[in-house]
Amino acid sequence: MDARISKMTDVESRPANNLLRRLSQADYALLAPHVTVENSAASQLLYSPGDDVQVVHFPCGPALATFLVPNEDGRDVETILVGREGAVGGIVSEGFLPAYTRICVKFGGPFARVHVAKLEAAKLRSASLRNIFARYADCMLAQIFQSTACNAIHSIEQRTAKWILAAMERTGDEDSVPLTHEQLATLLGVGRSYASRVLQSFKAERILDTRRGSILVRNRDGLRLRACLCNDAVKMHFEEVLRGVYPTEEREAG
Repeated sequence: MDARISKMTDVESRPANNLLRRLSQADYALLAPHVTVENSAASQLLYSPGDDVQVVHFPCGPALATFLVPNEDGRDVETILVGREGAVGGIVSEGFLPAYTRICVKFGGPFARVHVAKLEAAKLRSASLRNIFARYADCMLAQIFQSTACNAIHSIEQRTAKWILAAMERTGDEDSVPLTHEQLATLLGVGRSYASRVLQSFKAERILDTRRGSILVRNRDGLRLRACLCNDAVKMHFEEVLRGVYPTEEREAG
């Protein structure tokens, strides 16, 4: 590998996406010529149901993408958040793949992008690259399973605390997340007034506060005590299957 390619594929020079940085130098070299990075604004639509999935989007840094499932009553319910630990769109598929859900940018920021055809060509050349993306698909499936169970058995208050902690882990912000009452309601699959009442209860306990367009965390330990353990279960699976990819405070502090 010549010096120019070696420098381009050094971990520090790659987009700030843990999945891309998890790749070996040789594997990333197969993708590097085809990776572009662009900023995307919050609420930007990446895919609608039925769209031909042609591009894989890798959130970088504080950027977050979200999967929204449309329902017959006209509401969208968010299922999972994807941040710098992963990617959305065409992870393991080959050829035409219609999107099942809406995928939107939740928190704006940089996204690395690779055309599905280029990713598939690279995977044909590298068994280890295929393995990494298959492992990530397994982690994403586990995340969806956990979200389904969480929605069925945990209270709105527990889920609220879980979502806020999950967003903070991915964005790296210690004190706040840019969530409105309406966005939180969508995350939880409840009405805006219900979400506002939940936030008021957290404010009364001095755990959270709000300002225009953001939720401020006043007592992170208190928030953890109110959250269910679904985030921890997902993190444990990521660590077993793709160690070093899921954002954690301990790793970032080190």
